[in-house]
Amino acid sequence: MDFGSINLEYLLPFIAVGFAAQLVDGALGMAFGVISNTLLVGVMGVPPALASQRVHIVECFTTATSGISHLLHGNIDKVLFFRLLLPGMAGGVLGAYVLTSLDASVVKPFVLLYLTSIGIYILVRGIFWPPKIREAKVIAPLGLFGGFLDAVGGGGWGPVVTSNLLIQGADPRKVIGTVNSVEFFLTITVSAAFIWRIGFVDVAGPTLGLIIGGLFAAPIGAWAAKHFPTKQMLILVGIVLTLTSSYGVWAAWK
Repeated sequence: MDFGSINLEYLLPFIAVGFAAQLVDGALGMAFGVISNTLLVGVMGVPPALASQRVHIVECFTTATSGISHLLHGNIDKVLFFRLLLPGMAGGVLGAYVLTSLDASVVKPFVLLYLTSIGIYILVRGIFWPPKIREAKVIAPLGLFGGFLDAVGGGGWGPVVTSNLLIQGADPRKVIGTVNSVEFFLTITVSAAFIWRIGFVDVAGPTLGLIIGGLFAAPIGAWAAKHFPTKQMLILVGIVLTLTSSYGVWAAWK
């Protein structure tokens, strides 16, 4: 689809997805990709590879802004940054290659099962919030695993990597800033890998809709971050993600 054939009716579902995802991401500092991909694949029926491609292209813009902000505020741990960077990018390329090599109808239920597990994981985190503090030890393998899952599932870098580093005991401010900054390079790499594998397939309209929805939700998400407790937000998001992804699994296999 070219820009001339895009209309509001076509854009509205993608605007709604972008709005919902950014609303939660603004409040929790993560989960834009997971929520976007869950709604695109599980509710709208978008093939997993196309959904992940669209989400990552949008995140190239959002993560750039986030990364610059964290850099200016001194929230980046240089050692942690470089220990996550290359493994994360390698995992992302591998995930994009695997996802685009498989038939969409075959891989879709498994992607949704992964997204369901992320929903349950976030729900459990909410129930047992705040986490117990321990020393962070596993970094590079976590980056590789997180990058792979992020590409395959269209999201998950933040929930998987940030959550695990926090649980391991790393400094929350440095973890959030560093992981978000690495995510910019991850999304650039994954987007390039998807474009190399499947090209620009109907990207303009869906991507524009996700960006518009995200822009409208950004100030509301920032407001929600100050007024809603983290524990309750995690539980709510976990429930919504789990139910939505489970519905997608049921619809794919019925």
